[in-house]
Amino acid sequence: MESITPYRTNRQAHVHGNLRSPLAQDIQKADEFLRANAINKLQVIAEQVRRLQEQARIVLRESRRDMDLHHAACNFRKIPGTIYHLYRRPSGQTYFSLLSAHEWGASCPHEYLGSYKLQYDMSWTPEEKVEEKEKELNILNNIMTAQFAITDSSGPNIDSLVQDC
Repeated sequence: MESITPYRTNRQAHVHGNLRSPLAQDIQKADEFLRANAINKLQVIAEQVRRLQEQARIVLRESRRDMDLHHAACNFRKIPGTIYHLYRRPSGQTYFSLLSAHEWGASCPHEYLGSYKLQYDMSWTPEEKVEEKEKELNILNNIMTAQFAITDSSGPNIDSLVQDC
């Protein structure tokens, strides 16, 4: 049995006076659909790459900020879960204080730069984002708790279902 190629079909169609046979049109239509499908998938991947690049920029920016904050002068041991207040001396040196600008009032000796909560992973969260961060951590903690409850139960779970396959 002879296989049919688009080239041979188009050639035969031209010989018989038709510009394109129905079979050649079907093959071309399939090629066009497949190309459009591939382009759509590549567009999705390109958008995902753009989002990942933006997330990478955010991670790098936050890591740089966290490193800078850890290098600020501090005369006490920093404890995760605590909010610290950052100031800058006229010399340019930054330092942490336990006193907020509000607590200093008008007698604040140096430029106030912001307040940050030291997280348990040793990252810093700006005070204005603490509530949002805590909500996010609570949601993630609930997901982890639910996952442990599923995997610790004696009944069927995802792992046992996969092993049965």
